[in-house]
Amino acid sequence: MDADALITARYKALEGFCDERQRRLFAAAEAKVLGHGGVKRVAEATGVARGSILAGIKELNSASPVATDRTRRVRRAGAGRKKLVDIDPLLVGDLERLVEPVTSGDPQSPLRWTCKSLMQLARELGEQGHKISHVSVGVLLKDLGYSLQGNRKTLEGGGHPDRNAQFEYINHKTDAALSSGQPVISVDTKKFL
Repeated sequence: MDADALITARYKALEGFCDERQRRLFAAAEAKVLGHGGVKRVAEATGVARGSILAGIKELNSASPVATDRTRRVRRAGAGRKKLVDIDPLLVGDLERLVEPVTSGDPQSPLRWTCKSLMQLARELGEQGHKISHVSVGVLLKDLGYSLQGNRKTLEGGGHPDRNAQFEYINHKTDAALSSGQPVISVDTKKFL
């Protein structure tokens, strides 16, 4: 077996166990051992980019390892995909405006929830020009202190056409009572036959 085939075999044996930094350092070590032209040969044998191999060689030549802390970051700080709220600073405010009229929960408790589904919120945000999935809406709501609640009853009766208006009325009355210093009691009842 020639040297390049051996490099490929070693790389394939380790590839699934290495993160990107370890792959870069492996390729750099192979290139250093080969000497002149090693970067090109290792890049062809492993598929690791030449720039990554050169960066790995710089790391190997440095006096001490770059990542000495317990976390051993793979990427430098700030690298990777940016958060949606960093790309779209209006997103959180628009989401809060969508859920605030239909927010439920005990005012004394940090637990809050909304009657709107994640898909509905994602669709409404999309109509406002935001690019966001329902999964990301769920993450943002959790960050804002909302509890993701699912409806348990799906078989019993159809939804009343004024159901949303009913909850908005209850929210309005709750806000009015709280702003005037009055207590609010929430009672959830079930229909028994």
